[in-house]
Amino acid sequence: MLKYKIIRNKIIITFVAMSKKGVLLINLGTPNSPSTKDVRVYLTEFLNDPYVIDINWLARTLLVNLIIVPFRAPKSAKIYQKLWTKNGSPLLYYSQEVQKKLQTAIGETHKVHLAMRYQNPSMDSVIAEMEKEKYDELIVIPLYPQYATSSTKTSIEKTKKLLKKWAKYPTVTFIEHFYNAPSFIDTIVEQSKQYSLTNYDHILFSYHGLPIRQLNKVHPGKTCEELNCKEEINEHNEYCYQAQCYETTRLIAQKLNLNNDNYSVGFQSRLDDKWVKPYSDKLVEQFGKEGKKNILVFSPAFVADCLETTIEISDEYQEIFTANGGQKIQLVPSLNDHPKWIATLKELILGN
Repeated sequence: MLKYKIIRNKIIITFVAMSKKGVLLINLGTPNSPSTKDVRVYLTEFLNDPYVIDINWLARTLLVNLIIVPFRAPKSAKIYQKLWTKNGSPLLYYSQEVQKKLQTAIGETHKVHLAMRYQNPSMDSVIAEMEKEKYDELIVIPLYPQYATSSTKTSIEKTKKLLKKWAKYPTVTFIEHFYNAPSFIDTIVEQSKQYSLTNYDHILFSYHGLPIRQLNKVHPGKTCEELNCKEEINEHNEYCYQAQCYETTRLIAQKLNLNNDNYSVGFQSRLDDKWVKPYSDKLVEQFGKEGKKNILVFSPAFVADCLETTIEISDEYQEIFTANGGQKIQLVPSLNDHPKWIATLKELILGN
């Protein structure tokens, strides 16, 4: 780029090299199709990640490949068949839409790429293609609002490993979380405006669950109870997933003028009884038994609708609620490709 200035009626022209900048968005991933074969491949890659099932290698290998995947893949394939739309996987479709719309919004200053931590478009292939761009700067955004080792950290570590193969290593900025970004909170609130809060007996904020041991790893020697993770963010728990989930909830509740009695926080998709509580499905059951008829559910851990939102909350929780006397579970859609979500990502990128 040419720049000039005038000194004593003389034009001084200088050449300023422009930094070439790239953006990498990373989402969790999805099977290539809802077939049992493709679901098996996806689950095998996903569940063999040591950040996801963080037990010793041998135990994880035997558990995943001999027990979980063989039994779970056929059942999961049937659920994915219910999830699939004419556009394919909603998570992949919306991620691709976000990539396109963000590129349009941000213009030529950055080139936006998209990869999935598991399956396609794979991080290996996308990051290999990105090397050809010879970037000077790279901003990496794992699309998980709240930090967790089994989502955020595994995406970051995989990125670092692949970038080490580059001949020229760029300056890299990782956006590790955005659970409290004002524009992120505003987008969730905007999505909720299509529903009248007065029509609901209670509001549930449902987050993906994690094993308690994974929570404790980010503040070793201290439990969430000791660090007051449900009530505050402090210097000891600032990377605790549970603490960030509760802070996201508080920020949304403040925007919606909700009293503490108006809402609850729950965690879904547990595999055993050693995961963070309370469990969302148990709360839904309790609400029905208490005589609540209409429940509004937010899912602030997910930026795109997926199996956990469209099927687990809208279908499975609806069945639980109805069986216990309730009437309607209404899911607030995820951010998907909402214009305010695109603006949020642009702000995260340009603010760094």
